[in-house]
Amino acid sequence: MAGLRLGPLLRHVDWETGTGATVWVEADRPCEAEVRCADGAGGTARTWQIAGHHYAVIPVTGLRPGGETVYRVLLDGEQVWPLPGSPFPDSTIRTPEPGADAAPVRVAFGSCRWAAPPSDASHDPVGPDALDTLAQTLARAPQRPRPDVLILLGDQVYADETSAETRRWLATRRDLSEPPGEQVADYEEYTRLYYESWLDPEVRWLLSTVPSCMIFDDHDVIDDWNTSEAWQRRMRATPWWRERILSGLMSYWVHQHLGNLSPAELAADPLYAQVRAAADGTEALREFAARSDADPAYTRWSYRRDFGRTRLLMVDTRAARVLDEGRRAMLHDKELAWVREQALAGVDGAPDTQRPGTSATTGPEASATAGPGASGGYDHLLLGTSLPWLLPYFVHDVETWNASVCGGRRGARWARIAENLRQRGDLEHWAAFPESFDALTDTIAEVGGAAGAPATISVLSGDVHHAYVAAPDWSRCSSRPPRSQVRQLTCSPVHNSIHASIRLGFRFGWSRAGRALGRLFRRHGRVARSGLRWRKTGGPWFGNQLMTLTLRGRTAHLRLDQAQSDPSGAGARLVTALEAEWAG
Repeated sequence: MAGLRLGPLLRHVDWETGTGATVWVEADRPCEAEVRCADGAGGTARTWQIAGHHYAVIPVTGLRPGGETVYRVLLDGEQVWPLPGSPFPDSTIRTPEPGADAAPVRVAFGSCRWAAPPSDASHDPVGPDALDTLAQTLARAPQRPRPDVLILLGDQVYADETSAETRRWLATRRDLSEPPGEQVADYEEYTRLYYESWLDPEVRWLLSTVPSCMIFDDHDVIDDWNTSEAWQRRMRATPWWRERILSGLMSYWVHQHLGNLSPAELAADPLYAQVRAAADGTEALREFAARSDADPAYTRWSYRRDFGRTRLLMVDTRAARVLDEGRRAMLHDKELAWVREQALAGVDGAPDTQRPGTSATTGPEASATAGPGASGGYDHLLLGTSLPWLLPYFVHDVETWNASVCGGRRGARWARIAENLRQRGDLEHWAAFPESFDALTDTIAEVGGAAGAPATISVLSGDVHHAYVAAPDWSRCSSRPPRSQVRQLTCSPVHNSIHASIRLGFRFGWSRAGRALGRLFRRHGRVARSGLRWRKTGGPWFGNQLMTLTLRGRTAHLRLDQAQSDPSGAGARLVTALEAEWAG
């Protein structure tokens, strides 16, 4: 009898028709996987194989628009989900009512979830897990409004910071005194990270009943992944790096990326077809990963999702980078053009030709197909980028200084010093790619200034292990100020910690003294002051947390919830630290 190793994960729910969804599973052997819904909807898929593991993405059809149905998972006709004796409510699929523009869209988001188990069952060393706490809250109150989508903005697994339990398991496979030591080395070890993270009972149930969108950040591969040309050259010279990067991209494609795509996009993806048709798709996927690592333009990990009149553009800020020192960019030209095209699609009369989110072999050259929202326009734009666009001023100025000096503006000696600082200090956010920062700023201004502009534009980010809200000030920009209400919404970690010294650093970064010191760095680097200014309107907040945007009509409501231990000793609870609202 086939068994369920991982999942189910409810991933894509069709907001265009309200009749379809996808469910991801891993089985312990080849089998027929089935989702069977209480209302008669469902679907089946045969598993496919990667490195001895068996997966399926099950398309579910026949769902009732605007409804909710309980579902079961069966393997070769035997029920494997829900688990016997589960304390959680039944997993369900909720579908929107197409055209119900008055209904709110609830988007919860965050990043950086270290899934290591606590050293003591009664005490988690980094505090309560925000996803665990959200799951407990929803399970205790099934009628409570739940997110329509959970957006996970990177560091879903930590390949370079493994738990004690995982290290013990690694030691049974190889000598940890040899590189990469206590970090993961290959695809099999990556699967262990996903088991550790997604078999957490609360998270497993949550991901089975709340649709999710995901993108990687650095720790999904290694800290500071693709920081610079010098960093990449150094890593490629190590004997273990090639297996690490290929395994990281392969496991991301399997566990995270496929679920981001709609059934139509999956059907159009030649790599997915090749893997499903093969007795063993490992080599095909490995070749794809090698080509993707060698050429950032070979594929596109970025993708678009429309939730009624809310548009999400999830932007890859890791694998799409150009690292050549003379032409550094956060996004290569085709990727940047795609972001601009999708942001403008349907706005001010621009045609809406949504392209498949990622084609495994043709990437940016995929043929256009009509997408959701083709009738024109949308009310809210969400730009999901794991790395914040607007940072504390001091941090922003140091990163722009560093980019200038690394580029040789102060000579070879300073360039060597600056490169060392760049790698040691994680100086690789949007500000460290000044031309890309300006290009993203110009895109936001163009979309927000169009005649059919969305009411709000929100840049959703994580990475920096604290939360804050920032609003841009366009008064000194040469471009026309956008009519849209624009916010930088940064929320992390979901479950991690931050050193006290770094907390002080981020607080200092927003201060007047930080701004003054940042100006000195700019002068030394001969960097012109950015025309865009911004101000912090909330935070910083530290701790394990999630933000939720509720988008209704042309109004956005933001709530920040922090996971805190319940004083009564009854586990953890979500405590609201901020509520704010704005409208276009």
